[in-house]
Amino acid sequence: MRPSVPAVAAATLLALQGVAVAVMGLMELFALGSGAAASMMSAIALIVLTLIAAFALCAFAFGTLRRASWARSGGIFVQVLGIALALASLTVEPKIWLFTIGVGGIAVLGLVLLIAATRRDGASDPRLQPSAADEKPAGTDD
Repeated sequence: MRPSVPAVAAATLLALQGVAVAVMGLMELFALGSGAAASMMSAIALIVLTLIAAFALCAFAFGTLRRASWARSGGIFVQVLGIALALASLTVEPKIWLFTIGVGGIAVLGLVLLIAATRRDGASDPRLQPSAADEKPAGTDD
């Protein structure tokens, strides 16, 4: 079965987020060569974790297209983290509204798309449909 329109849109957004995080990781890697890092080991660990996050986002995108529930739930978790990051950025002075609106808006859009994809895929999944054996006869009490 083909993925739904919300699933394709959510997967596209997750893939774009994965590419953006990978670019950030590569920028960190190039900045490491400038010698501005206080601790080389901490900088390398941060770069590795950033690249793992980028890989995870791309895996969530691929899994969302394949209608995998683990991918949608992982994507929802990342979007909730994005919303939390946007809200936390409101405590910084001076407020960077472009960052707050950009990260928060994209995260809200991703969350809405992933929830819509989950609802659409759940409604069309035959494993989640009640079978005739699950239905009780009309005259029985619970």
